[in-house]
Amino acid sequence: MADEVLSQNEIDALLSALTTGDMNAEELKKEENEKRVRVYDFKRALRFSKDQIRSIGRIHENFARSLTTLFSSQLRTYVNISVASVDQIPYEEFIRSIPKVTVLNIYNVAPLDGKIIMEVNPNIAYGMLDRLLGGKGDSINKIDKLTEIETILISQLFEKTTISLKEAWSSLISIEPELDEMEINPQFLQMVSPNETVVVVSFNTAIGEVSGMINICIPHIVLEPIISRLSVQYWMQTSAKKRDPEAAEKLAKSIEKVHVDAKAILGETFISIEQFLNLHSNDVIALNQPIDEPLQLKINDEPKFHVQPGKYKNKLSVQVLEEIKGGVEQ
Repeated sequence: MADEVLSQNEIDALLSALTTGDMNAEELKKEENEKRVRVYDFKRALRFSKDQIRSIGRIHENFARSLTTLFSSQLRTYVNISVASVDQIPYEEFIRSIPKVTVLNIYNVAPLDGKIIMEVNPNIAYGMLDRLLGGKGDSINKIDKLTEIETILISQLFEKTTISLKEAWSSLISIEPELDEMEINPQFLQMVSPNETVVVVSFNTAIGEVSGMINICIPHIVLEPIISRLSVQYWMQTSAKKRDPEAAEKLAKSIEKVHVDAKAILGETFISIEQFLNLHSNDVIALNQPIDEPLQLKINDEPKFHVQPGKYKNKLSVQVLEEIKGGVEQ
């Protein structure tokens, strides 16, 4: 147990109590020596560290942003999805916490074992369905009476979320999500044992005027092979990946084909508007370029080389003398 740091006021009050006799120093020592017992519920075994839970939260923050974009385009209405919480609880507790009739999308996430569940609150699910059918997005809880066409429409919508799921997890592992089935009764869904630890990511969801929750349930068996990648050390290591030589070569060849604007500057000067208006044939404008100094060759308006003018195969040309170090040179 971590030591608690007392404030100055608490220290003064403690010293005052010891001085006046309200508190016995011997009793304090006795309490300190006694073993402290903390209640532990084995049904709620914590199998993920806080660091790993935060990593799962970061992944699903990206997933929430991607879902917001997807549903906005598909439903043509205002959508806002954000992560509300990330918790680890027994699977039985998750099943008890969701409505008795709801929309449960079950995904395979190969190459990982097991399946994950996306539970969509009936308010949100039917609001989506109403929008797909041309309505205003009003929520009428009739999930238990979905027709075959309505079931197909909802399934097709949530099949498209597999792309967002794949992108969100790509920073951790390459998965190929696939919508396996859709269920409306949680009691028929026994994917893992009741006491198995699952991570539940809850999203605050607003679609048009309707709001509710979307929950992602990830069993421990799914995350077990990649649990080491959920640490901060892994994220720091992968943030500085080694350069792929093949990719670097392709990029270099592509850059070599890019056209840039190259021009040699013979000189520059400034004149007044009056001088410009009074220019006549054979007038001479003096430039700021001395004849005994090299010219500048600019690449996309950035000075890159010192050059000298000349002629090559009956064309005006410049010969590169030296590179201008450090970019812009006035």
